[in-house]
Amino acid sequence: MDSVPVNWDALDSLVVDFAKSDRLLFPEDPSSPCSSSSASRSLRLIRQIRRSIEAGKIDAAIDLLRLHVPALLDERRILFWLQKQKFIELLRSGTAGDRDSAIQCLRVDLAPRALDAYPEAYEEFKHLLLALIFDKDDQSSPVADEWSERRRLDLAGLVTSILRAHLHAYDPIFSLTLRYLISIHKMFCCRQGVSSPILDLTERLLLEGRDPHATPQDTVYEAPPFDEVDVQALAHAVELTRQGAIDSLRMAKGDLFHAFQNELCRMKLDLSILDKLLHEYCIYRGIIDGVSHSPPASEQENNSSRDCSSSNIECTSSKFSDGETSVDNADAEGVPESYADSTSIGEIRFACEAVDNNENCSTSDVTHQETSCRRSRSSRNYATGQKRRKKWRGRVEEQEYAPCSSLLEMPTQEFSHVPVGCLEDHVSKHLFESMKHVENKYDIILEMRDLTYKGMTAKVVEEINVIDPDFFTQNPHLLFQLKQFEFLSLVNSGDHEKALMVARAHLAPLATKNEDLLKPLKETLTCLLKPCEEVLTKAVPLPILATSLQVAMGWKLGIQEPQLMKIVRATLHTHNEWFKLQMCKDRFEQFLKIDQLKEIEYPLLSNPAAKPSADDTNGSSQMTICSNSKLQEDGSSPQVSPGENVCDENAILKVMEFLALPRADAIHLLMQYNGNADTVIQQIFS
Repeated sequence: MDSVPVNWDALDSLVVDFAKSDRLLFPEDPSSPCSSSSASRSLRLIRQIRRSIEAGKIDAAIDLLRLHVPALLDERRILFWLQKQKFIELLRSGTAGDRDSAIQCLRVDLAPRALDAYPEAYEEFKHLLLALIFDKDDQSSPVADEWSERRRLDLAGLVTSILRAHLHAYDPIFSLTLRYLISIHKMFCCRQGVSSPILDLTERLLLEGRDPHATPQDTVYEAPPFDEVDVQALAHAVELTRQGAIDSLRMAKGDLFHAFQNELCRMKLDLSILDKLLHEYCIYRGIIDGVSHSPPASEQENNSSRDCSSSNIECTSSKFSDGETSVDNADAEGVPESYADSTSIGEIRFACEAVDNNENCSTSDVTHQETSCRRSRSSRNYATGQKRRKKWRGRVEEQEYAPCSSLLEMPTQEFSHVPVGCLEDHVSKHLFESMKHVENKYDIILEMRDLTYKGMTAKVVEEINVIDPDFFTQNPHLLFQLKQFEFLSLVNSGDHEKALMVARAHLAPLATKNEDLLKPLKETLTCLLKPCEEVLTKAVPLPILATSLQVAMGWKLGIQEPQLMKIVRATLHTHNEWFKLQMCKDRFEQFLKIDQLKEIEYPLLSNPAAKPSADDTNGSSQMTICSNSKLQEDGSSPQVSPGENVCDENAILKVMEFLALPRADAIHLLMQYNGNADTVIQQIFS
């Protein structure tokens, strides 16, 4: 699973979109008006209504619905459910006044609506009256379920599901993609009997329970007017019964992808854990500013010369504020925004680890190497510039559904946003120095990653050797890949003489010491015989190489890879394997941008046609191979050749529908009976 290539730039984009949608980042210009989308505002409204119901504040939820979604209260069943819960909450408080209010609620609100809310409403109303005489702590009472706080949570989830479908307010794509990949990962591990390397993370992140299913009021059980392909695709993608998939499609007015979004949103994510994973990932990838402080200006001036001479940390000549720092912008064309925004960062958690793992951070060898590296970087002959990095706001749950301008004034609990003048009140000077030390580590790692992404591999090798002469001794494969790219770039430009010098000086000695590099060396040398436009296809794609280098340098400097990267690698691997078993392409892969996460770009290819082609078909294949041959690595169906036994898609769907089987099982049964669905069904029921 660790070897699965991932397009981290695509994940960066999804993460940033999610962070902006959930307002986890501070706006770049706090004085500008809020630019959140209507979908984001609808999501915040839904969350506020949900929190109100979960807290037993039913009147507050009804008021929000009446103000913002009055059409929903026209459905008598929803208002009846809410009034039932209001009655229980009034009784739960136990005061005489609230008991009188509960009886008034029965007379004015519940009794009239019980007559026509829905067929079972009147019986439910009579049953609810028992709560007047049975105590809430009596677990053996006939109304114990009505008293249960679980009932309140279920009602909150049900109203949430209905609101989402009604407002078309869906969680950001990243959130949906993560739910989907983790659910498939769990299914695959359970069915194949393999242990999950991320089990602890996935169990804490994706909770077992789901919000109740939102069914349309006019649900009937006649044959649906939906394509069976859509019904089965939805049922197996989100683990629904066939009738559940039909109800979901009816709720979405037949739109498969709206129904799919509704069902994914029913899965519950622990947002507190998700936010921590995102924060860690954004710091590691250089998306946000982890430590945005420096000592006050006067203290900097007084201590600048002393710091430069005594602590072996070179003073930075540029002055930055509000998260600004320098970043290399040479050859920036084609570099993702997340790379262009990369700046020096750190985080207090990593700072504490640095203090624990290094007896004297300020005078360590690593710091000395950082100093040397910074001195060498000061004489670079390519352009540098300054970019503003995003700042982490954290999740602030609004107490009221109010205009977002007022929300910007709410305090945050994030330590990284303590005013500079108050910093000394929160951390000791030693810890602050440790944080600066960790920031330097991140600065170096991110810069090496960015240079690699730009194809400046020779410069990367040179500077890493200054930072840590032993690094490539412990990572010979990385050195080989960096020098391989340098060799192929020279061949691509027609400079064969310099390319051979690189091969003699670096590639050959590495292959001599590491036998497993001998075959890649031979394949690399054969590129001398190929047309220039085909040469760079033999190199490790730069995004993969850059990330591999970042991970390796992080481990060497005591910075672990973010847990989100482990989750994505593992779940993409099981996604590939799962659809190999299903013998089809994922119907929802393109919609959730999973295809982008799997697509590794070759930014320096001179001939676009040389890039490996990908199957961009959206939707499931209508023909499936009934053979024991494995599917291609990208999960797409192999090409049908004459004479092969092919199962018709309608036969597969028929077996899946009648026998309620997963797609893979249906195909295997059809393979045993020459693809004849009727024969399969007769054999099962005979």
